[in-house]
Amino acid sequence: MTSAEKRFKKSEVRRIRNKAIKTRCKTRVKQFMQAIQNKDQKAAEEQYIVLQKEFDSAHSKGVLKRNTVARKKSRMAKLYNKTFVSNAAASIAE
Repeated sequence: MTSAEKRFKKSEVRRIRNKAIKTRCKTRVKQFMQAIQNKDQKAAEEQYIVLQKEFDSAHSKGVLKRNTVARKKSRMAKLYNKTFVSNAAASIAE
């Protein structure tokens, strides 16, 4: 086996592993968005916690960069707060 063949095999294994990790992250985002659309605060909160762990795991494995993870987590938190926290504050104020 030449070194080029070995590098090809290794890169293929990495590509498949990275793809699986990215797919898991995307699935978590979809589940979180579904909970947000259903206005289910408890499910959205649970999904957000799992989503954060998934993103952090992807970062620690080198699949996603630090700023990408931070940006995605921030956007999800902002969406959660916009959907649930602002509504709670509005209902308390009334």
